Amino acid sequence: MTGVITSQLINDNDLPDKAPEYDLRDLLEAGMHFGHQKAKWFPRMAEWIYMEKDGVHIFDLEKTSAQLQLAYNYAYQLGLQGKTLVIIGTKRQASKIVEEVAREHGLMYITSRWLGGLLTNWEQVKNSLNRMLELEKGLETGKYAGYTKYEQVQLEKELTRKKRFFEGIRDLKDRPDALFVIDPKRERNAINEARSMGIPVIALIDSNTDPSDIDLVIPANDDSAKSIRFVVEQIAQGYAAGKQDKGVKPEKATKEEKSGKTVKK
Repeated sequence: MTGVITSQLINDNDLPDKAPEYDLRDLLEAGMHFGHQKAKWFPRMAEWIYMEKDGVHIFDLEKTSAQLQLAYNYAYQLGLQGKTLVIIGTKRQASKIVEEVAREHGLMYITSRWLGGLLTNWEQVKNSLNRMLELEKGLETGKYAGYTKYEQVQLEKELTRKKRFFEGIRDLKDRPDALFVIDPKRERNAINEARSMGIPVIALIDSNTDPSDIDLVIPANDDSAKSIRFVVEQIAQGYAAGKQDKGVKPEKATKEEKSGKTVKK
């Protein structure tokens, strides 16, 4: 089945054919077919829904599979072209999965909360990001050794606050070229900024959310950890494969980084 791209920001005719053929049993096992209760649905999601069972909408997994293939191919293309893709997953079920998978495959991510102005006020955000890197280097090299103990503690607290928001995008040099969002209903601010800046958005979207502002919809359960992991891994693998084929090997996190431990340089 052919997938659907809902905007002109992504041209499906230009996408490479690199995605695997997904076994619908794997999607079923991941619980990707479960939508929300019928009473909570958003009518524009109707084209992705197969049926209603016991008051709950069930996604058409053939269509979900086709959309996931499109998303994989688009992520591959971004990696191949050396473009940046940021994964956004701040909900409890998604944050740890997003961080783990993104680190494993060398992608950038946001898991704390969306940084207002990341797209619309990039220069200010860039200054904050540079400040984090400056503080980190200064504290590691003893630049602030002459400061009072109180002043050093305040600098460490400032660094901790900034790392909470910027650690996952520490290598971002400019606005990202695309976003991959888990639950666009929750990440509405990110979607709005992307729309205003003409930045494409891929999204894992459930039946209770308006898909109108999403360029590439992946209709599936966005509450189940298994469903989230399946989709995030596929997008990350697609992007990493594109980077490898470009000749850029993705940097994998060390065991210490994966565990969240600070590694002194």
